Amino acid sequence: MILVVRGGLIVLLACLPLPHALAADSCPPTPRQTAGPYYPPKTQIEAQQDKDNDLTRIKGHTGKAKGQLLYVMGRVRDAQCRPIDGAVVEIWQASEDGRYHHPDDSDNPKPLDPDFQYWGTYTTGKDGSYLFKTIKPAPYSVGLGGMRPAHIHFKVSHPQFGGFITQMYFSGDAYQDKDRIFRAIPAAERPRVVVTMEPPGADQEPDARICRFDVTISRP
Repeated sequence: MILVVRGGLIVLLACLPLPHALAADSCPPTPRQTAGPYYPPKTQIEAQQDKDNDLTRIKGHTGKAKGQLLYVMGRVRDAQCRPIDGAVVEIWQASEDGRYHHPDDSDNPKPLDPDFQYWGTYTTGKDGSYLFKTIKPAPYSVGLGGMRPAHIHFKVSHPQFGGFITQMYFSGDAYQDKDRIFRAIPAAERPRVVVTMEPPGADQEPDARICRFDVTISRP
């Protein structure tokens, strides 16, 4: 895998290794999940300086986002495991401190990270692959002693497939067992939205981790 920067964007040049599921005639669907309350408002996205796939740097800032560095990558594919070209993949998430950059999270006592982008976008090519550079979000309180496990929101849009929303979780998170959103997924399907943090490749920072997350969507 080779990563280069073009015009401030991280670009995935080499194809990712094909997961075993792609060798089959069909791929199991990725479970749908709620978008939640923190998708950035349209005005916020329009005003955002960077509309790219590197959430760890903001144009004009010298600092970088706090937290465990992650490369989140995978493919968008259909039910027959065929890659989907031209799918717009968006992610949004909390910071290392468990805070969203959203008006509805303004009462959160945790500070905003001024060097974290919070939202990113990437358009897939012919191989259906996408890539984001981000940080691992923290679990956060939802009141009455409840906690949401660490997760990253995904929205995939394509003219022929419509819109699709899900969430990606991290293996070993103890809060998943009590999270009603995660537990709403049938038990047999939960592994499809849980990733393991893998060691970095030779072309990545030594302290980075890789998360591989394929998204299977169907036509309406």
